[in-house]
Amino acid sequence: MPNSRPPKRSIVLGAGPAGLTAGLLLARRGARPLVLEADSQVGGLARTVVRDGYRFDLGGHRFFTKSAEVEALWHEVLGDELLERPRLSRIHWRGRFIEYPLALGDVVRKVGPGELARCGASYARASLTPRRGEAETFEDWVTARFGRRLFELFFRSYTEKVWGVPTSEIRAEWAAQRIRDLSFSRAVRAAITGDGGEVRSLIERFLYPRLGPGQMWEAMAAEIESLGGEVRTGAPVERLRIGDHLHSVEVGGESIAAGGVISSLPLRATVEMASPGVAPETLAAARGLHYRDFITVALIVDGAEPFPDNWIYVHEPGVEVGRIQNFRAWSPAMVPEAGRSCLGLEYFCFKTDPIWSRPDAELIELATAEIARLGLVDRERVVGGHVVRVPAAYPIYDSDYSERVATIRAWLDRIPNLQQVGRNGLHRYNNSDHSMLTAIRAVENQLDGAGHDIWAVNADSVYHEEERPGEDAADPEQPYLRPPRPPESGELDDERERVAQSIA
Repeated sequence: MPNSRPPKRSIVLGAGPAGLTAGLLLARRGARPLVLEADSQVGGLARTVVRDGYRFDLGGHRFFTKSAEVEALWHEVLGDELLERPRLSRIHWRGRFIEYPLALGDVVRKVGPGELARCGASYARASLTPRRGEAETFEDWVTARFGRRLFELFFRSYTEKVWGVPTSEIRAEWAAQRIRDLSFSRAVRAAITGDGGEVRSLIERFLYPRLGPGQMWEAMAAEIESLGGEVRTGAPVERLRIGDHLHSVEVGGESIAAGGVISSLPLRATVEMASPGVAPETLAAARGLHYRDFITVALIVDGAEPFPDNWIYVHEPGVEVGRIQNFRAWSPAMVPEAGRSCLGLEYFCFKTDPIWSRPDAELIELATAEIARLGLVDRERVVGGHVVRVPAAYPIYDSDYSERVATIRAWLDRIPNLQQVGRNGLHRYNNSDHSMLTAIRAVENQLDGAGHDIWAVNADSVYHEEERPGEDAADPEQPYLRPPRPPESGELDDERERVAQSIA
């Protein structure tokens, strides 16, 4: 009798950077994958939204990486449409802009010699009583390395605005992943001499698609389909039928027989969709994972460009906005009209917070009032606005997340044809290049039996923006104490910048 069973397909769940990378590499090797995306647009957090001809990111997404594989893929996909752009970002602190990278004269003028002396004394006390190996929280980790004064001035308020929880409840692993090899003394030396020591700064320029990061993901989706694959948007996964392996994926009332499955769905969603249901402890672990949500309010501003930066961090406690993007500075093609700018004001929240459910008109008014209060744009120059809400944008490293992830991973390890990739797929605050690299390794596992540990990608607490002698770095950047970057946000993520701002 002929086999009446439907053929099994290579399936990719989610069409963000990780999912589309997996789909593209599968398609290039003849696998004809099916990529399923719940949203109507590909790109996930890294997509580019277009409203009235204005293009804006959900967070700014620089393209930089130490992975030669990832950078080569970017150039293969976009070619000349991938621009090299100058980079400028600053902190807005106590009504002043602080330059980054550090310039000693600017720091002394803006922060003042008295405050610098207090920071130095606080750092000295921390250095004399090192407890770095004992740090369990973000607050402990930063304070042990830079002193209490620097922590209070440049880390606490911004971090708590971004994450919505006290720094005493954020795990030290997050700081270790996002702040690496930062040195107070090196920052001072760099500010005085312009030399970062053995670490060479390459922060002045980055890659960026001419029409925003969404151009990359849209080009990937088009290539997948040209090679015989399928990218299906508006197709939320409803159920994962799992026995000794993942048998089928249910979407839109259709049951699709599964071959290899690469999923960038949030870990919580993957567990909750499993049928039959998982053990109570696994379900509890999944439901205990937490995410930070995100709102972008894009303001259309008439007249001269308000500031030259690609983005600025807002450390002012009197406003809710955390970061402001200037999309014309990312690429002039993002703004369709001469004499106007598009600014993205970013608000970090939970869906349960009142701000999430406020009407768009109220959010536009809030953003207009806050940018005027900061002294950046007179409110009469704001001629329009748009609002985009992004749920589950950033995985939170709270006190129990690592144990919960370990419980879920033990369950996933028993499903041989399912691999989780990407930021939310691994509940790890990866940049887009790291997310793409997890997808590359997953495809090698599926097609070549390579045996890569996907969970080990970007798990060594290294922030890949540094180049040391003898290292191969495609576009590294030395992060002298930058503020915790939301959510590259966060990233690509972002972004979203990394998490520390260097002040000496």
